[in-house]
Amino acid sequence: MTARPTAADLPTAVVPVLRDGFPGADSARVSNWSASPRGLATETFLFDLERDDAEPVSLVLRRPPEVALFPDYDLLRQVLVMRRLADTGLPVPVVRWLDRGTDALGSPYFVMDRIEGSAPGDLPSYHSAGLYFDAEPADRATMWWGCVDTIADIHQLDWRALNLDFLSFPQFGTAPLEQMIGYVDAALGWASTTQPPALRRAVDWLRANLYEPEHVTLCWGDARMSNILYDTEFRVTGVLDWEIAYIGDHEADLAWMLFLDWACSEFQDTERLPGTPTREETIARYEERSGMKVRNLRYNEILAAVLLSIPLLRMAHRLQLPPEIDVTAFCAQRIEQLLAED
Repeated sequence: MTARPTAADLPTAVVPVLRDGFPGADSARVSNWSASPRGLATETFLFDLERDDAEPVSLVLRRPPEVALFPDYDLLRQVLVMRRLADTGLPVPVVRWLDRGTDALGSPYFVMDRIEGSAPGDLPSYHSAGLYFDAEPADRATMWWGCVDTIADIHQLDWRALNLDFLSFPQFGTAPLEQMIGYVDAALGWASTTQPPALRRAVDWLRANLYEPEHVTLCWGDARMSNILYDTEFRVTGVLDWEIAYIGDHEADLAWMLFLDWACSEFQDTERLPGTPTREETIARYEERSGMKVRNLRYNEILAAVLLSIPLLRMAHRLQLPPEIDVTAFCAQRIEQLLAED
């Protein structure tokens, strides 16, 4: 097994891999290397591959973090999703190759083409800095609707015909929602032996209030503007980060987007920027675009807060953060708000 290169050593270590992976690339060189600041679950690096007598190729290398943030983390999962979505019209990256071994770079990795575009950030909140903050109100609305429309497009796909059934969790039950609740319950215990009481109450409430979804669809899992690339006209050019895609209730992705917007605004005492559609407008647009009604958004927003707590708890546990640093505080607060609506 090859030692895992540090982030600083990776630009040099990857050159032999690229020379093997690209035909006629004996002169391959790496330039413009940078680590992407986005995403927790996968380390992502952007770079250009330069070769004699050939145009540079803009690429992305992704590898697992040293400590997995989800119990079922697997690069193959996200690669299969992107490859099976390649002909659907969704602008997902083209994967060049996946290496599940450890001989080349000390861990599995994959290389994919880079899609041009820019994305709003979450840290700091897109309501206080970055692409969304700097945009005009009409352009903010364009970005927001681009995300909502992307979610609707995903939900209209035939996941069975795309052979995406492997995204289910049959070990936790027979029905999709039962499977998802079983998964998050087990994953919370895996992430940390110490959990905020709000998370346990939420799981108990979710299990006690199980229902049969009106529509079962492919769920993006991490549905938010920061996982979308936009061009200079604020049109969608790329749909990224499929690590936690699953088969479930269509409302889950919309709930995830709205929960994270709450975290980026109300939770931080930050005003939502002019041009940002309201919650009610967002629901109406999604229903019109998808042809699917939204009836269980509260349930799915509680689920979103629990699901996001898993990588946060895992990270806090592995870093041995002191108890006074509660990285899941915003998740617990939103859960308490939503449970109080009973």
